[in-house]
Amino acid sequence: MNHSIIDIGINLMHRTFHQDRDQVVERALDNHVTPLIITGTSLRSSLEAARYAGRYPEKLYATAGVHPHDAKNCNEETIAKLKELAALPQVVAIGECGLDYNRDFSPRDVQRKWFTEQVQLAVELKMPLFLHEREAFSDFVAILKDNAVQKAVVHCFTGTYAELKAYLEMGFHIGITGWICDERRGKHLRDLVRMIPLDRLMIETDAPFLTPRDLKEKPAEGRNEPAFLPHILQTVATCIGRPVEEVAKATTETSVDFFGLS
Repeated sequence: MNHSIIDIGINLMHRTFHQDRDQVVERALDNHVTPLIITGTSLRSSLEAARYAGRYPEKLYATAGVHPHDAKNCNEETIAKLKELAALPQVVAIGECGLDYNRDFSPRDVQRKWFTEQVQLAVELKMPLFLHEREAFSDFVAILKDNAVQKAVVHCFTGTYAELKAYLEMGFHIGITGWICDERRGKHLRDLVRMIPLDRLMIETDAPFLTPRDLKEKPAEGRNEPAFLPHILQTVATCIGRPVEEVAKATTETSVDFFGLS
């Protein structure tokens, strides 16, 4: 593959990358995966992501947000601090934010409150949203509609036909991960991905999670990383019946336009 591709979601500040974070970035570049967008999932990780991305102008970017798992730790200063981070040139979206009723690590009413606050911040700043939803579709969509959200990507989509149809009708973009490489859990996704127009489709690893199950050479300790994104790209291209280079070019152009990358 000659075309560079963009990993729109990598948890690069995760503890599993502490020992070799710089090398992970270099391996991504060696595999034509550039730039990378580091996911912020709490105030602390968002700050760390922004600082680290600032060391690699135009190669690394970051999001700033609070994941629903961490919503219980939000307070009256949270939104103001996210707003400060959002002013940095390397910060390109608000999130990862949303609702997760599968784990319920934060109470559901608390999740809804702080998701709404972050949605309103993104609307105020005219920034894209990087979204997380798990088993909370109705409340999730209601909050987005109530706030007239127009620019959002549903990160790591693994949902149903009806959910995908609703997101596309709302004008949202869709992020596809290595879940599609899992012949057990991702079988339905291989069919659904054909519904996504190329100008709404983006790809991501969600590393260190969701390592493609069908990798020929398994990574040490099962850790995913951006260097494996070409494998996900190949699977997506096969599923939609398009040449790899065409899908690489389209998803890259879509990501650049969506996030306003340099």
